[in-house]
Amino acid sequence: MHLTMLLAMLTLLWPVGPPPPEILRGWEPPPGPYAAGHRGVDLAAPPGTPVLAPAAGTVTFAGPVGGRGAVTLTLPGTGTPPLRTTFTPVTPLVPQGTQVSPGTPIAEVTENPHCPKTCLHWGLLKGETYLNPLPLTHRPASRLLPVTRGAP
Repeated sequence: MHLTMLLAMLTLLWPVGPPPPEILRGWEPPPGPYAAGHRGVDLAAPPGTPVLAPAAGTVTFAGPVGGRGAVTLTLPGTGTPPLRTTFTPVTPLVPQGTQVSPGTPIAEVTENPHCPKTCLHWGLLKGETYLNPLPLTHRPASRLLPVTRGAP
């Protein structure tokens, strides 16, 4: 299945909330594999906030990376290689190999110097390619009011 079609069919839950969290820093893809960029999004979340599985999947990593706790959730039925969603800095709540349903607590946010206030860094990958998870989240519909001529 083509990646564009796959992404159009997939909806992810917010990993923290409800309501949808404040986005402290958006996705800024680097121009090359070793260039500077922001390979995910930072969501405001105080320490101890539960991190929820945004979709059904298998925890394929739960442990430290570069001195910070991390969790990777691999999503079945998303092609070869499958989509993986990542979370840092966290304390994992479930071990590697655990299969989870959407909304299952998989980690807790920990203190970090990554953001101006405590946040969860949420990444999405297809193989080694980083993707923006935000277009896959459910957002409340925008409500537009009719345009009228003249003042009432």
